Amino acid sequence: MDFVAVVAGTVRHALSAPAQAETGAGLQINFFWVIVFSLNFILFLTLLYVFALGPVSKLLAERRERIEQGLRDAEQARQDRESAEAERAAALAEARREAKEILDRSQKVAQEIREADIAATRVELDRMRERAQADIEGEKQRAIADLRAEVANLALEAASKVIGESMTGERQRRLVEDFLKETAGSERKR
Repeated sequence: MDFVAVVAGTVRHALSAPAQAETGAGLQINFFWVIVFSLNFILFLTLLYVFALGPVSKLLAERRERIEQGLRDAEQARQDRESAEAERAAALAEARREAKEILDRSQKVAQEIREADIAATRVELDRMRERAQADIEGEKQRAIADLRAEVANLALEAASKVIGESMTGERQRRLVEDFLKETAGSERKR
């Protein structure tokens, strides 16, 4: 209420000042009213600061703190993202290196298996070739023996017809053995 009274007095004095100026009193400075106005102004600024500027400055400080925290968080997120990107790139490089090693090992194993298969096939072919040659040699020997027996029979029959007599078993054998020895000797000379 004192404030209202002071303001009302100030307004009354301001209205009465022009009336006194017309009377010719001149320009007078009343220090009492200068002090009252100054106190009113200081009181007004104090109230303005307490009720308006204080909460606003507090609100601005909180907002500034939130913004700074947001910037710090954004910077931290950027650093985390960069480190995650670096980790991802390192993991990708490691995965590529491991994949290359696996591929190299599998190619090496495949080459070794292929070489082992080729060697086994060659061994099998050599074994089959030797067996075939042995079979051929055996068949050749049987064919030669059959042929000799047939030739001996034909020779005996021819000799029987030429001689006109029948040959005995022992004589026949001796002639056949002599003939076979002669044919075997002539084959060796060739």
